[in-house]
Amino acid sequence: MNADFMRFIDRRLGVPICLALSCVHGLRKIFSKPRFIKNPNKFLFIELSEMGSILLGYSLFKKTKEFFPDAELYFLTFKENRQAVDILDIIPEKNVMTISSRNFFSLLGTTISTLWKLRREKINVALDMELFARFTAILSYLSRAKNRVGYFRYHNEGLYRGNFLTHKIAYNPHLHMVHNLLSLIYAVSSSPEDVPLSKTQVLEKDIIVPKRRIAENARKMLLERLEDENENITKAKKIILLNPNASDIVPLRRWPVENYTELGKLLLKHEGVYIIITGVESERKDVRIICDAISPERCINFAGKTTFFELIDLYNIADVLITNDSGPVHFSSMTDIRTFAFFGPETPKLYGPLGKNCRVFYSNYACSPCVSAFNHRKSPCSDNKCLKAVSVMEVYNEVKQILA
Repeated sequence: MNADFMRFIDRRLGVPICLALSCVHGLRKIFSKPRFIKNPNKFLFIELSEMGSILLGYSLFKKTKEFFPDAELYFLTFKENRQAVDILDIIPEKNVMTISSRNFFSLLGTTISTLWKLRREKINVALDMELFARFTAILSYLSRAKNRVGYFRYHNEGLYRGNFLTHKIAYNPHLHMVHNLLSLIYAVSSSPEDVPLSKTQVLEKDIIVPKRRIAENARKMLLERLEDENENITKAKKIILLNPNASDIVPLRRWPVENYTELGKLLLKHEGVYIIITGVESERKDVRIICDAISPERCINFAGKTTFFELIDLYNIADVLITNDSGPVHFSSMTDIRTFAFFGPETPKLYGPLGKNCRVFYSNYACSPCVSAFNHRKSPCSDNKCLKAVSVMEVYNEVKQILA
């Protein structure tokens, strides 16, 4: 399903379902007060759509284990994001549950079967990592978790998703998302009478970035595959990765393709530089056009040629990554690669990469950011001038310092 249809379903079906569940929850409270579990031992994290947010949640998972060392962690996500959970190596594989978003009927069928599994696991606490999606709020309630933690609108207009959370978090649009996510577990350890949650000091030491190193045999195999694509890659002194794609959730995040082409030509003026362009299988034809325009001799079309784990290994092999605001921005921080990222429709103050080796290009337009939690990341913009304002020469002058 495309992103717009999912937004439509989330609103048209999500609002009445949330209202109905709120009425049920209200009636149940008349006869029995909500029971807050003091020592929960089974935590469910729900993050369906954004791969990058899964990595940003790593500090949340670590803090949960710190507060509740004997607890068992579970995760629920869309099937296509499964590997992003596995690579963090903190949630047991058997505890990662997935829902298919291929079409409406597969979504419905896999949701029912997954909820059945969750109910049998007897989850204590459900932590909804999505900001204001109704679907995830409904899942947290139907999981039968006694304690349900998530973001609540309080006095904000719109973004209604019911009133059945037991721990209501005030989403803070002025804090980086990693801190907002940490608020979820702080709330579990706080008094539910505190309004709003969570009244906890934000500390930078709580932010943890996982690292993934490449094994020597994996390095050798990946280099052999690159050599099969272009035998001259063995002569490379510097390998530069280009990621011109972004998810369909916010297509406005793409820096113009012609800029990537022009930048690639400038970079290849440096001796020993080779370019590899990444992406998914459906983008392979478009990437081929970019490769041919840059240089077929020193540019490799690697779109659709890697698994998610192999893509991270590629970051360990390469020297530079130039990318739109998308998952690679965050997952490249698991390695030592130098990353250059373009932000515009979204602000780096909220979703900027956590790695130390990243340079963000952001033009500070008055209309930026235009996508946020408050509009379901849907912008009226049809011309992303905020990204077009980032010139090719500006980027080139930064990258060439590494190539010197």
